[in-house]
Amino acid sequence: MFTLKGAISALLDNMNSKIFKAGILIVLLVVPALVFLFLKTFGDNKFSLPYYFPELDESGHAIVEKGDTLFHKIQDFELVSQLNSPVRLSDFDGEIKIVSFFFSRCGTVCPILNTNLSRVNETFKDNIGVEFLSITVDPNFDTPEVLEAYADEISPGLTNWYFLSGDKEYIYNLALKGFKLPVSDASVYTNEPLDVDEMFIHSEKVLLLDGDNFVRGIYDGTELEEMERIRLEMKILTDIMKK
Repeated sequence: MFTLKGAISALLDNMNSKIFKAGILIVLLVVPALVFLFLKTFGDNKFSLPYYFPELDESGHAIVEKGDTLFHKIQDFELVSQLNSPVRLSDFDGEIKIVSFFFSRCGTVCPILNTNLSRVNETFKDNIGVEFLSITVDPNFDTPEVLEAYADEISPGLTNWYFLSGDKEYIYNLALKGFKLPVSDASVYTNEPLDVDEMFIHSEKVLLLDGDNFVRGIYDGTELEEMERIRLEMKILTDIMKK
């Protein structure tokens, strides 16, 4: 039976339902916008990259000054590029550097390493302030002329990739003490004939240096997953250096 009370109750129920639905719609539309504005205004990029190779004292403990750990910084060095031009690390101060070791006659690790780096470089070739430095461990053979031909094969058109040679003892000291990477010429320790791939021992690691020449990333240059990681961390480092 129709009654005034029933009609009013039904009307109120309908109004409450509409208000409830409108409230849900407002929440769905407004809250994300407010969250976006908050993050845009007050948010901060929490991504960061570690520093590698803390400086150690004579007892092997990390050196701390004023509450901060001191980290190893790559000191300036000078080598010769594939264009027979002097190249110093300080030429790239303030820029990101990707450093690796190789030799042109290598038929195992190096082709994989440099092919992977070539793909990474393609991603960043238009980015001002990103440089690739590949240092030979066979400098007696890898003259600038040899490295120029090698560069033309590996990285045609990539002008931010320097293939570097120089004095052998200088390079080995740089690898061991500067970059903390193993390197050796096995022919020094034996009179037996060695295959060239057995002769030179070097690391497949790739190092990421920031604008102040601290090591901020270490990667296996033969692994595709690691190359994806270096791409990501190069972008993160670029953002960090802009702040």
